[in-house]
Amino acid sequence: MPITAADIQLASRLADAAGAAIRPYFRAEHGVEFKDDHSPVTRADREAEAAMRKLLDAEAAGDGVIGEEYGEKPGVTGRQWVLDPIDGTRSFTVGRAIFGTLIALVEDGWPLLGIIDQPVQRERWLGVAGRPTTLNGRPTRTRTCQQLEGAVLATTSPHLFAEDDVPHYMALVAAASGGHTRQGPVYGGDCYNYGLLASGQLDIVVESGLQLYDFAALVPVVEGAGGRMCDWNGDPLTSASAGHVLAIGDPARTDDVLEAIRATAGNDHGH
Repeated sequence: MPITAADIQLASRLADAAGAAIRPYFRAEHGVEFKDDHSPVTRADREAEAAMRKLLDAEAAGDGVIGEEYGEKPGVTGRQWVLDPIDGTRSFTVGRAIFGTLIALVEDGWPLLGIIDQPVQRERWLGVAGRPTTLNGRPTRTRTCQQLEGAVLATTSPHLFAEDDVPHYMALVAAASGGHTRQGPVYGGDCYNYGLLASGQLDIVVESGLQLYDFAALVPVVEGAGGRMCDWNGDPLTSASAGHVLAIGDPARTDDVLEAIRATAGNDHGH
């Protein structure tokens, strides 16, 4: 079914609830712990997701829910709310306001609505399939990029990539920077990079090893701003995607980006 005004309003209230839970812990005692995979989690992560789930239980009980902290709740409608209360917990724990709350509405595996919410700076990108993306209610657009060399590329950290993915990433870095180290990538940022790309501040974001809750919300935001979201093979991102993610502000550069990322031996990413 198409996204309705009620869906958008509910998504916005989910972001409000998460932000209210997160802000008191920013640059304050947040009780950081480490999961089995050694990634950090805080009281803010858990309380923000719990607040969103409570709202969904009350207002969209038939929909499924997938969240980073509390797993999956099956639904009966074919729709799933996909939640990442703090994407960029490491940045949050050191007081950097470049994390965000991610909220997506996925139907039959396709992300149709997405929010990137930065609750400290109070910046909220909203993307809905078939509609222009907005930042705090105002339309926002990606920028044109005349050629790959000189494009501004960002990633959270190549240290998060699988070993086999690093040469492909470095090939893309070389193509975008022209081999000039001072024109290298922007590091850090997690989901905030995708908001910046949607607002015309970055040209390319590349990541490896993401989960559905890491990327579902990004798709409607970037594409509604005029950009392209795909995996490293150029295929659309769905709930079945393996987690190799590309965001390209100017879709005209898509073939250039894909050619560059494949420009090393062993170009089968198994998607």
